Amino acid sequence: MTFEPDRVRTVTFDSYSTLVDVDAAEKALADRVEAPERVSKLWRSRSIEYTFVANHVDAYQPFYEMNRDALQYALDAHDERISADERDEILAVYHELDVFDDVRGGIERLRSGGYDCYVVSNGDPEMLLSMVEHAGIGDLIEDAISADEVRTFKPDAEIYRHAAGRTGTPIGELAHVTAGWFDVMGAKHAGMQGVWVDRKGTPWEPFDGEPDLAVESFHELADALGV
Repeated sequence: MTFEPDRVRTVTFDSYSTLVDVDAAEKALADRVEAPERVSKLWRSRSIEYTFVANHVDAYQPFYEMNRDALQYALDAHDERISADERDEILAVYHELDVFDDVRGGIERLRSGGYDCYVVSNGDPEMLLSMVEHAGIGDLIEDAISADEVRTFKPDAEIYRHAAGRTGTPIGELAHVTAGWFDVMGAKHAGMQGVWVDRKGTPWEPFDGEPDLAVESFHELADALGV
């Protein structure tokens, strides 16, 4: 680990799996499909895979639409037949996912320590607006920066460079906080420090280096920054 707290001026956060728990989407599937856990996991993995492919084949569409396509695939793959209206009701859970317990208190500590905090996410603007509102962190976040602004998804360097410009911070003075291993790598490759939030005790990916810092909660990040 090579975290340099003295370099950090601004902190950016991923949204899904970092601020809010995407596994909570399984609840919306529970009463509608026979295998909610398997459908939920395939849904999430496909939505991320679609963004990776879109970056390389010029097939951008807003993340909500990516998510809809991924959900439809997950349903089809498990031979689940539900109506389009039911599918869209499941999809809408992304507007009200459960917030991790350490989020508000951890960001409050960072703010009190003088760090401006932003969201940088694949989510489209409407998704991020509802996510920030539902999470109750609108008073703590300076702004939510969407991949839709550059029509490019993580981990492409363009979105991180765009975030640096939007925050008015040199990219080397940004710490990006995320539960996504590919997001850590993207941020580091672009010149940020990458902070991995590992709340579930998962192993780190064994290639292309390590995160600059690994924490189990936002409070550990605040500790590392001395606030």
